[in-house]
Amino acid sequence: MTTSGLRLDEYVSQVAAERRSRWRIRPSSFDLKRLVEPTTRGDPMQPVLWTTRSLRNLSSALETKGHKVCPTVVGKLLRDMGYSLQANSKTREGDQHIDRDAQFQYINTQAMAFLAANEPVISVDTKKKELVGNFKNNGREWRRQGVPELVNVHDFIDPKLSRAVPYGVYDINNNVGWVSVGTDHDTASFAVNAIRRWWRTMGRKRHPKARRLMITADGGGSNGYRVRLWKVELQKLADELKLPITVCHLPPGTSKWNKVEHRLFSFITINWRGKPLRSYRAIVQLIAATSTDSGLKVRAELDENKYPKGVKVSDTEMATVNLSRHPFHGDWNYTISPARKTSRRKTN
Repeated sequence: MTTSGLRLDEYVSQVAAERRSRWRIRPSSFDLKRLVEPTTRGDPMQPVLWTTRSLRNLSSALETKGHKVCPTVVGKLLRDMGYSLQANSKTREGDQHIDRDAQFQYINTQAMAFLAANEPVISVDTKKKELVGNFKNNGREWRRQGVPELVNVHDFIDPKLSRAVPYGVYDINNNVGWVSVGTDHDTASFAVNAIRRWWRTMGRKRHPKARRLMITADGGGSNGYRVRLWKVELQKLADELKLPITVCHLPPGTSKWNKVEHRLFSFITINWRGKPLRSYRAIVQLIAATSTDSGLKVRAELDENKYPKGVKVSDTEMATVNLSRHPFHGDWNYTISPARKTSRRKTN
């Protein structure tokens, strides 16, 4: 018991409550509000605000105004006033194409029709290029305390190893992924060869009765809808597979909605977090070891072929592509069929 007749725990709670009430009305709260207001972000009408200044800097600024307050108390005052620490939020997508939603509906309609007919539907894209070497990789993993993984201070590219270029193919029907880890340039030839390798290794075994193939891809990059080489290479692939290939591109600025991004690439990133990607072999093994509780399986292989940049495609070459544009946005949606066989007349 204390001299006031309260138990010790009741006395501690009462003192804490009195301190909280004093923080709300003490003059330092008003000065603190003035300090953070010039750097306050967000809608002032919202209940939660946040500031860019550190607690230590705010504590020093308050001291110059005659308030001796430690950084811990400054933090409590800010929380009482409705502030919190927050990171950037990626919500601004810029100008949206007028047919953005209509294109998503069209892609969904096409994909559902293919899936209902048990025809393969794949989502493709290039993952972020990765430095190869003893470099820091974001994330943390469990290690013995005080024994962190030692990596290089600077992220200078190793000229002998350069960068790894992972190109992913996600099979929507079967929840399986394929990743070709390239060692050269990210070109349309590399992208289509990754699809070719997926089909030879995994695709035709899982889809032995396939009569057509659907690909969903971003609108830009090596598999962009404006890339002539992409269409020329797909024509070669269609001729090899003897299957028509339907391609639906996502509208501009919507790459994050591509299935391969959040059903394959995100789990690869989680699997190798905190692990330096010291060699191409390590990258391939870490990708291949990726799995999820929902049953995702991934296979990865190294592609050491050379893919030169700047390959020009002439109008004559484009004319050989057996491409039929869909009625809706034929630039984004089209089908490339195997080349037509030219009939030869018999001469007597």
